[in-house]
Amino acid sequence: MSLLSTLGLSIRAGTRCLVEDVHFSLAPGDRLGLVGESGSGKSLTALALLGLLPPGLVASGSVRLAGQQVIGRPDRQIAPVRGAVAAMVFQDPRAALDPLMTLGAQLAVPIRRRAKAEGRRLSRHDLRDRKIAALERVAIDAPERVLAAFPHQVSGGQRQRVAIAMALACRPQLLIADEPTTALDVSTQAEVLALLDRLVREEGLALLFISHDLPVVAGIAERVAVMAAGRVVETGPVAEIFSTPRAPYTQALIAAARRLDDALGLRR
Repeated sequence: MSLLSTLGLSIRAGTRCLVEDVHFSLAPGDRLGLVGESGSGKSLTALALLGLLPPGLVASGSVRLAGQQVIGRPDRQIAPVRGAVAAMVFQDPRAALDPLMTLGAQLAVPIRRRAKAEGRRLSRHDLRDRKIAALERVAIDAPERVLAAFPHQVSGGQRQRVAIAMALACRPQLLIADEPTTALDVSTQAEVLALLDRLVREEGLALLFISHDLPVVAGIAERVAVMAAGRVVETGPVAEIFSTPRAPYTQALIAAARRLDDALGLRR
């Protein structure tokens, strides 16, 4: 059974085609890496999966989440699928979080939404406990201090951990992570990647991990789809694609990554 499936997904801006004929699928528990350079269409594809494309962009083809069609449906019909079936962690938590609301107030929104779906009404005490538990789940120290803070008052790594906690608060089956470590320093990147790996494994989530960084994808995904100029040029198991790439674009990407590793002394 497919949790997510796309067939012929295309995205246009007027007469210009930005993404063309993308197809892939994820079953529960699958981990797929979507790889490509900036401008290849990775992030637009991710936004289309949840019906979040900005005005002026039009998607066609098919995107099904837990059997429900996303393309062509009004937002009020797609909204219940977000969070409950699939949730997204964005590249820059500064842009994803509201700078005028405390992190606690922002985290309360998906927690209340989940409780409402379960037919529960949370007391103030219950809500506080759930917020603290959500932050502890993503390994945030001093959760009460973080809940009272505004986004600019915590580090980039803490902001991204809060964003992950918010994405998981509705208990989705699929987590879409769009370049979740790009805005972080190297040591914080490693911590966030380890956190995502643990959460996905422990909670049995499917993962769509989007990145331009091949070694990162190799470390967290089982399969990979390589995008170039808006099209998927190659798909397959990570080990197979990275060891014997067939598409010239994939070969060039891997060669560039190896040259960089050699320059940095990361390969023996």
